Amino acid sequence: METKRYCLALDLKNDPELINTYKEYHENVWPEIIASIKDSGVEKLDIYHVEDRLFMIMETNSEFSFEKKHQADEANSRVQDWEELMWNYQQAIPNTKPGEKWRLMEHIFEL
Repeated sequence: METKRYCLALDLKNDPELINTYKEYHENVWPEIIASIKDSGVEKLDIYHVEDRLFMIMETNSEFSFEKKHQADEANSRVQDWEELMWNYQQAIPNTKPGEKWRLMEHIFEL
């Protein structure tokens, strides 16, 4: 099965207390959120943090699509609760479209 890698970016609100709380939530992500991620075809997901910037690396199987993930998330009230909670700590990076959160990054170099 073919694996694809996607890298995305998002900012946190620049407040050390909020950032710390956000990180604490990610030490115990709700089981329904983990299940929704895996069910969408994401096989591995890492989030990195520096200052107020987040960087996500997702490795997915061939069944994954952002469209299908979005539709499943919209229909899942627990995912919506998580997203609403996380938005208390997150903020869009510059030039993000309304309603968009994580921004897909362009791959420009490989060694």
